[in-house]
Amino acid sequence: MFKAKILFIGPNESGKTVLANFLSDTVENVEGEYRPTRGVRILEFESQLEGSGDNAKCEVELWDCSGDFKFESCWPAMIKDSSGVAIVFDPDVPSHLQEIETWYSMFISSQGLQDKQCLLMAHHKPGGTVEDGRLPLASHLGRLALIHSNLDEEPEDVRQAFCRYLGNVVNAMSESREREEMSIIT
Repeated sequence: MFKAKILFIGPNESGKTVLANFLSDTVENVEGEYRPTRGVRILEFESQLEGSGDNAKCEVELWDCSGDFKFESCWPAMIKDSSGVAIVFDPDVPSHLQEIETWYSMFISSQGLQDKQCLLMAHHKPGGTVEDGRLPLASHLGRLALIHSNLDEEPEDVRQAFCRYLGNVVNAMSESREREEMSIIT
């Protein structure tokens, strides 16, 4: 069974913790009050991989990272050995759309991750506008998978889309492992 370390990054108040709790089936009573994540929370759970057979599972280590730049000095340690990165943002907040490029350059392009190891999650909060249409993103960000999430309307669609993303991450990890083994042999 593969073990994947996935980072949830993005601006403050974008919904990273809500999504992380949902995907890991973590119950946390916050009574609707926003409490910023301090540094990072690590959630561990097993997930069924979408489209990979009946018994294909993955151990997930989900790192719910604070969006506060005061923790920037800790980010290199968080990035180390990560298998994938999901940038979570609220598409109804214009500043979040502008910040995506910063998060991409700090966590993704600097690590040389493949596009299939990266995910954009447009998280719509209750009462927010849900449009699955195109967002005004830089052209290179258009190559990344994009999930529109709304946990009030279609929560299982979000879980299935995340499982498909995990399948892509595991495939990339498997391909990387095979390349390493071949380089040792030759």
